Amino acid sequence: MGRLSCGVAAGHALTVDAALEALKDGGSAVDAAIAGLWTACVCEPVLASPGGGGFMTVGVGARTDCLDFFVETPNERPSGRIDAHGIEADFGNATQAFTIGAGTSAVPGMVPGLFAAHARYGRLPMKALVAYAASAARDGVRLTAYQAYLISVVSPILTATKGAKALFAGPDGEGTLGEGALFHNSDLADALEEIAGEGEASVHDGEIARLMLRAQEDGGVLTAAALSGYRPVWRDPIAEKIAGHTVYLNPPPSAGGTLIGHMIEGNGGAADGPSMAAAMARTDTAWTGAGRSLDRFLGKDVRRRSAPRGTTHISVVDRDGMAVAITVSNGEGNGIVVPGCGFMINNMLGEDDVNPAGPEDWTPGIRLSSMMAPTLARRADGAITVLGSGGSNRIRSAIYQVLMRHLAGGLPLQAAVEAPRLHVEDGFLDFEEGLPGGERDRLIDRFRDHRTWDEPNMFFGGVHAVECLPDGHVEGAGDPRRAGVFQGLA
Repeated sequence: MGRLSCGVAAGHALTVDAALEALKDGGSAVDAAIAGLWTACVCEPVLASPGGGGFMTVGVGARTDCLDFFVETPNERPSGRIDAHGIEADFGNATQAFTIGAGTSAVPGMVPGLFAAHARYGRLPMKALVAYAASAARDGVRLTAYQAYLISVVSPILTATKGAKALFAGPDGEGTLGEGALFHNSDLADALEEIAGEGEASVHDGEIARLMLRAQEDGGVLTAAALSGYRPVWRDPIAEKIAGHTVYLNPPPSAGGTLIGHMIEGNGGAADGPSMAAAMARTDTAWTGAGRSLDRFLGKDVRRRSAPRGTTHISVVDRDGMAVAITVSNGEGNGIVVPGCGFMINNMLGEDDVNPAGPEDWTPGIRLSSMMAPTLARRADGAITVLGSGGSNRIRSAIYQVLMRHLAGGLPLQAAVEAPRLHVEDGFLDFEEGLPGGERDRLIDRFRDHRTWDEPNMFFGGVHAVECLPDGHVEGAGDPRRAGVFQGLA
């Protein structure tokens, strides 16, 4: 590939291409990430949407900032009927229940968040950053095997309403679009251009907000006041040490960074499988003992709730050394396409781990939490690494293992990402085959309840990472478990 001066790692080739185009045009790493995420809304539609939210960690010089633009509960409870109903998603070897409907949507933060990031760190006009995505949406994108699989898994959501079927149903009106199908979404192109032209006001009290509220008319919980009142929050990261290197993690009220930090603190710097599994087990025991409540885990009120799944990530380093990691989610989508906009609002209030009692039971005005943990590491030699992952509860273990193998174990970044992965939860160990024999034996001896995976699997997340070395050379890794792609520019 030759010597690179900037690079992008993400979950789809078009997401990466859009980000690289922004870098070619002189944009910052944040510009590139924003362009990539608008395009992810087109080519990764199950994972990214203007109706979702996320988190960003960015490094500029010696400064590291975190931006929380995740979803929050509406500012008041509705008095009428709440539209919420269950579906089952089929993963092949297992099924999982989800709740969808207008009443499952929390207040989205995606658009305000990307504008907040752009206001502080952007260079190019937002209209330029949506251009690639809008063009791709109008021209159509070929569905990859991974995206077609995700669409098939949540097909009950993507065919739940007439508007959703119009976007995702197969050519005969049955099933969903498969691998290689050309996916068009001209309404999303129009919506993105409206957002770029009107700014974040478009989702506060503009045309996009009006259309989102229209999609909430029958049993929804979002209000004009909730949309207009949403604000992203800048926060200071958590800082931890690994073998003399400093790692910056997503802070509360999100849970992911805190749990990664707990694993790092309890590890002692060891990068072998059994030691990492032991740290995971200790953290999971403490987390479970606290009732999976960050309030009790930390011993203070951080005003949070637990988090959903269905995530994608982008990491970028630009020629000036700015480094950014952004992870976003739309849950699985609420099943209702916003009229004329080509996207679904999230279904976060319908997630069991957010509201065990159901979407009728939530506290108004609460910023929800997440396992999402965009991460930045500053090595002692001056190198800077940004990384993140999708994967629900496996996000924390995936990022933790890559950090330990790379920073403490000395593995190159790509090797650290591709190394066999493991996860411990509720005393049960899942692990990919390929660990050294001695490590494997020790793991099985320690965890009698376990399951082996013969091949690397998306179950263990998808860590997409980029690193700027002390001499300015950029390297990166896209996780093959989730169709990851890395590309750079000379």
